[in-house]
Amino acid sequence: MDNIYVDNSSTTKIDTRVLEKMMPYLKENYGNASTLYELGKISKEAIEKSRKDIAKIFNVDEKEIYFTGSGTESDNIAIMGIAYKYKNKGKHIITSKFEHLAVLNTCKKLEQEGFEITYVDVEKNGIINVNKIKEAIREDTILISIMYVNNEIGTIQNVEEISKIAKENNIYFHTDAVQAIPHMKIDASNFDLMSGSAHKFNGPKGVGLLYVKKGVEISNIICGGHQELGIRPGTENVAGIVGMSEALKITYENIEYKNCKERKLRDYLLEKLQKDIKNIEINGDMNSRISNNLNISFSGIDSSQIMLFLSMNGICASSGSACNSSNKEISHVLKSIGQNTSSIRISLSENNNFYEMDRIAYVIKKSIDIINYKKRCK
Repeated sequence: MDNIYVDNSSTTKIDTRVLEKMMPYLKENYGNASTLYELGKISKEAIEKSRKDIAKIFNVDEKEIYFTGSGTESDNIAIMGIAYKYKNKGKHIITSKFEHLAVLNTCKKLEQEGFEITYVDVEKNGIINVNKIKEAIREDTILISIMYVNNEIGTIQNVEEISKIAKENNIYFHTDAVQAIPHMKIDASNFDLMSGSAHKFNGPKGVGLLYVKKGVEISNIICGGHQELGIRPGTENVAGIVGMSEALKITYENIEYKNCKERKLRDYLLEKLQKDIKNIEINGDMNSRISNNLNISFSGIDSSQIMLFLSMNGICASSGSACNSSNKEISHVLKSIGQNTSSIRISLSENNNFYEMDRIAYVIKKSIDIINYKKRCK
């Protein structure tokens, strides 16, 4: 039986067209982009073309795009870079309680260094109330960091409005757009800083991007050479950068079709589950949500038990963020919206089909029946 892959919020399958673009830079055009001979110049030109193409897609200047090793690294560079650069102006940062751990753990590190962090509450529907951001602003606030789309429940935040509020108060605004980029056409010029990661939109793992608006200065948090103007020193992942650029172009050329198909599959699966299973709870608003995400809890049932049945039947789903998969407790995201039951996250792609949705619904229903039967027999 073939696997059914529905964990695309964790990672995506690399597109064959992307791999083809990458291969020359893994084989014959392998030169270090910092060297002066022809082989190095070929790599440098490939990086700068990719930078220009990505900048155009995000409606920004190519000099505002930096390449990193991951979305996590981009978040770290953005947040700590601003914190260290402007600590003499203030040491207060605002974020939310359901950010990705790349943001939350960076903020915890800064707290240990004397910075003060305000973690704003999230509404039960998984949307941040913009007024709570306003209320949290202080004279010494230097940065607001709010994710564009939540990685577990898929809810879309009003980051454009929050960015405007930050600008009105002379505060820098950063958004982790890792989960938004695969599903939304983004004008990054609305923000001061933005993070992304290639493997979320059918690109390679191990390469990310960071947008930094012209005029925004950040301190280096990695010591090394001159690559990426010193913001992210280290030999560039040329093949990865080329692959990310190609993956982004393909994603945005196809985004309307992709979103439409994913939404139809998701809604079909949800309808089947609601018809066959009692006491399903959807986590997060279904309207302000990316097209491929379904996060559901089942009353009185630990999701890890259902995950076991799914895995045994070749269904690749998750119970939350892959970065936190070893933690068996209810995730901080679910806790932030007042949920006290664990959940299953199903994140689809345009490569899924309706037969697979039928199969997933059947396995979930069967697993719940077995779990409930065992409970009654105790």
